[in-house]
Amino acid sequence: MAGKRYLVTGGLGFIGSALVCRLVKADERVRVLDNQSRGSLSRLAGLRKRIEFIDADVCDARAVRQALKGIDCVWHLASVNGTELFYKQPELVLEVGVKGILNVLAACIKENVGELILASSSEVYQAAEVVPTDETAALSIPDPLNPRYSYAAAKIISEIMAVNYGRKQFKRVVIFRPHNVYGPDMGSEHVVPQFVLRMHRLCQASTAAIIDFPIQGSGKETRSFVFIEDCIDGLMLLGEKGAHLGIYHIGTAEELTVEQVAREVGRYFKREIKIVPQELSRGSPLRRCPDISKIAALGYKPKYKFCHGLPIAARWYVENERDIIRNK
Repeated sequence: MAGKRYLVTGGLGFIGSALVCRLVKADERVRVLDNQSRGSLSRLAGLRKRIEFIDADVCDARAVRQALKGIDCVWHLASVNGTELFYKQPELVLEVGVKGILNVLAACIKENVGELILASSSEVYQAAEVVPTDETAALSIPDPLNPRYSYAAAKIISEIMAVNYGRKQFKRVVIFRPHNVYGPDMGSEHVVPQFVLRMHRLCQASTAAIIDFPIQGSGKETRSFVFIEDCIDGLMLLGEKGAHLGIYHIGTAEELTVEQVAREVGRYFKREIKIVPQELSRGSPLRRCPDISKIAALGYKPKYKFCHGLPIAARWYVENERDIIRNK
């Protein structure tokens, strides 16, 4: 990877900022494009003199082209993420997803940028027939009337465009699908911070030995979580070794029920919980866990089990709860 100049779109986001930090740590030259709508420059505190920052929207074609001048490789991570937002702002999710990839591809071609590494999502496949699920699983939109699939649709479009433009217009296109990345400062629209903040409030409100803990669904639904540092290890590996037109799942093989996740959160607070099942959001998959053998063949070895990463994330959310509430 050494010797290239990188653009990271969405570089103030949770994954994007962690990637920027790692690239800078490796002495790479990095430019960041972000409109600060959901990310903060505080995530790159201490790096401002070592990066070039462009305050612009990925939906602005002119700004994207300007940002790509002199760049060798673009990491395209700009998107509107968070399941809560898929339901509440599907039109924004689609606009940023579709306009973003169109603008990035067009600007790369005009500015002769030969490499594109694209962030996709596990949302591109839904009720997989085989779990753990590898990269050959069929991509699908089960119900176009369900706003949840706005994100999946934008990512499917992005993947297909990147692959087909990549055949002739790029030296290398690599696609990665992160699976439930978590860690400190990831926003509040995801299951781990939501569970942590909910449990913290419940513990403050009650001294009962057992806390009633409401969750969506029965609790038997499953997910696999990957700690942010492991995710970035995978990204750096793909930057170095990812194959042209290669698609890679990034995650862990540790499949947990939502009930197990909730109980692990309760364990962090040293409290027992009683699961209170509630209606599952329409379209939420019952089971999801990636097959990571493809990226493992490149040398990927996640280090954090969920029980190791959760306390790090939970501690950050408890310590920063007031700021999170103030900024919502």
